[in-house]
Amino acid sequence: MLKHWPPLSTLRGFEAAARLGSFHKAAAELHLTQSAISQQIRSLEAYLEQPLFFRSGRSVSLTDAGHDLLSTTQAMLQQLSVGIRRLGQYQKPNQLVLNTTPAFARHWLLPRLGDFRRLHPQVDLWIYSTDDVPDMATQTIDIAVRDDISSQAECSFKVLYADRLYPACHPDLLAQPQAQRTTLHGEREMDWSHWAVESGIDVGQQDQGLNFSDPGLLLDAACAGLGIALISELLSRQARANGVLQPLVDQTIRGPNWALLTHRDSESNARSFSEWLINQLEAD
Repeated sequence: MLKHWPPLSTLRGFEAAARLGSFHKAAAELHLTQSAISQQIRSLEAYLEQPLFFRSGRSVSLTDAGHDLLSTTQAMLQQLSVGIRRLGQYQKPNQLVLNTTPAFARHWLLPRLGDFRRLHPQVDLWIYSTDDVPDMATQTIDIAVRDDISSQAECSFKVLYADRLYPACHPDLLAQPQAQRTTLHGEREMDWSHWAVESGIDVGQQDQGLNFSDPGLLLDAACAGLGIALISELLSRQARANGVLQPLVDQTIRGPNWALLTHRDSESNARSFSEWLINQLEAD
């Protein structure tokens, strides 16, 4: 492995000399002496066991191997530079890292973000949506809002909302006979077997159809008129307000519990978001 990783300092010296066509100019750019640049290039050539430059007096030009290495080195240094600059986001004084599910982020949080931003413009909110439950002890996360979390060490745990589920579809599908409607299947509580046990009502659901692991995508499919689905009451409020989703019956059944995880020593930004979130859910 070491054979393929020459020292970074020699690659920086090589890139500058190759780009500028001069050891002298490379030395000036990197605040080194010309002899230091020359030594870096010789060391790199010895490491790679082949010449990278043609030398003719004070002028230099790249060999074929040098041209090949230049493109690779520039791409690598650029990627490294971007990655290092990106680390600055972890040092923002007012940053708040929120972990949640993609469905909650897209269907509930996004339509309300403008209100939070208006009330708390100083908070630099970073929404980190994942399918997997985060580990608050090892990940850089300030607060988590999910329907699949439980208490964790050194964190405060609070159930925010007991969701309800109901069968729904796009209003245009209501004119179709039940037997002609495609059934959209979800997972966990949004599987139709849960509806059958809890309600006992037949709304025309069938075993075959389209299957979704993401409840947000399931909701999108129902709103797009692809079929009937068992939908989260909380996540679907915006869709119902927009007139693209309509319940098949008035009956609802129990759904998942949406909960909040925060570090016990959470700062004011986390408390501000938690209070705003609770107020929004109470309004719902």
